[in-house]
Amino acid sequence: MKKKLLLLLTLVWSVLCYPQDCPNLISPTNGSLQVVVETNIIWEPVVGVQAYIISLGTTPGGTDIVDSFNVGSDTSYQPPLGLPENTEIFVTLTLFFFDREDVICESQSFTTETILEAPLCSDVVFPINGAINVSPETNIVWEYGYKASGYILNIGTTLGGGEIVNDLDVGNQLNFRPATDLPPETRIYVSVTPYNSIGQATFCSTFTFITSLPTSLPGCTNLISPLNGATNVPLTPLIEWNAVTGANGYRVTIGSSPTNSDVLDNTTFTTTSTLVLDFEPNNTFFVTIIPFNDAGDAIGCQQEAFSTQLGCGPHFDPATGELVTLNPEFEFSNTFSFCENQTPLIIDGPEDADGYRWFKVNEFRDDELLSETSTVEISENGDYYLEAYTLVLGSGEPLECPTTKMFSVVSSEQPVISNVRMVESVSGLNFTIETANNGNFEFAIDDSNGPYQDSNVFTNIEPGNHVFYVRDKGGCGVDEWIFEQDLTVEGFPKFFTPNGDTANDFWQYVNPPNEEEVVFPQILIFNRYGKLLREISSTSKGWDGRFNGQPLPAGEFWFRAIDEQNKVYQGHFTLKR
Repeated sequence: MKKKLLLLLTLVWSVLCYPQDCPNLISPTNGSLQVVVETNIIWEPVVGVQAYIISLGTTPGGTDIVDSFNVGSDTSYQPPLGLPENTEIFVTLTLFFFDREDVICESQSFTTETILEAPLCSDVVFPINGAINVSPETNIVWEYGYKASGYILNIGTTLGGGEIVNDLDVGNQLNFRPATDLPPETRIYVSVTPYNSIGQATFCSTFTFITSLPTSLPGCTNLISPLNGATNVPLTPLIEWNAVTGANGYRVTIGSSPTNSDVLDNTTFTTTSTLVLDFEPNNTFFVTIIPFNDAGDAIGCQQEAFSTQLGCGPHFDPATGELVTLNPEFEFSNTFSFCENQTPLIIDGPEDADGYRWFKVNEFRDDELLSETSTVEISENGDYYLEAYTLVLGSGEPLECPTTKMFSVVSSEQPVISNVRMVESVSGLNFTIETANNGNFEFAIDDSNGPYQDSNVFTNIEPGNHVFYVRDKGGCGVDEWIFEQDLTVEGFPKFFTPNGDTANDFWQYVNPPNEEEVVFPQILIFNRYGKLLREISSTSKGWDGRFNGQPLPAGEFWFRAIDEQNKVYQGHFTLKR
């Protein structure tokens, strides 16, 4: 039980101290301008994050430049082909956690520079300049050209010639495989000319190598143990792969992210297996195996991955390229309430779990196990948690993958309104509803059916009489408070009778006798629903009870008057017929 409590406290600490914090860009910072097109994107590390997924696009959340690239635990990414010039680039980071759903962070952006010069030349890196015995099946690989947006390729058998490939625009890529094998035992000349919107690089070098007799590059291999995508892999596994005919050896790279080589770094093996000691538990590892022979390295070999035990995840899914977890995912309320004298409270767990444990948190002793079924009965206030788990079948005993949810239970009762406080403002009346007791309450105005809100404050309410309602969310009852307000103001008639008898036919402000004269440049008249009917001033004849030329029926109307010192007077009056 203490072990479970320690696990719970660890999970709670992780959730409370590191709640879905999204990292800020460090370089370039959010909003930066004139960023170089070959920038290295760096962001803040977030404690507890299992992996980062980065997308780059030209719109918020866009993926048109880089689509969801998994960088593992790295906190930087260098776009291998550079970025488009004079463009706002949106960076979207997705965070993966062991015990929570992934968090898609809000996009941050920067704007790249306007390129004002042609790119620099690019070096061919494979085959290396001057190499001999190069397989006729070889790829041609070159470096990124500073500020380049594309490349012109020439391959020939004479210096400056294009007998094999002539002025081919290969677009924005850094390698090329000729459609047919290069001629054997021949000196090959290669030139790569980067270009951009300004023009082409100039005075670029020509690289040369000599091909061998016709030979065959080895093919690629694949993992035998553990298999690609395997889970529950032991922490000291024997890594095995299929033998490849014609291969002299294998170069193996293993890392904790797709770009890392922190376990093995291009290590050469002449056998088809190796023992690796002490992998980290519950982590995903990425493996690249490249067979080679005298003709060169195998071309196009794919990265594979496996996850170590305990096996709950996150695991790399080769089919989707995503990290997945096997823990149950479900929504669960933070608070439950029940009416006094109506116990017990029955709470249901999620449907998609294989098992359940309900605990009551006790401060000074082991937590109390209440139930191991999908439901629990609770009769008292307190803090509780649910451990819902899925079962993962492996080579040994089934493994539990739990998700823990904390929640509180509170008893509730019939709400009792103790007071309604009103404060006047320029835009209307503000009301605060106070209750004599505490509970899980919600509030409404003028309609017992709602809509209800969680806040006990109502703002910008029209003057007049109102009824306020407080309802317990658990169904324990409703209380109401009638607020009556006399808003008549001296000098403004309480009624008028526009019937044509010349007596009280117009409603208008009359300055009280022996009082200092007050002038109202603006008097607004509204119906009971707040619709503006007419605007008059205290120097006008007044209102005749018409709207759009038509007489209005008898009823209550409201006014708001503003004097020359911008003081506001408001009230109501009656139109009688």
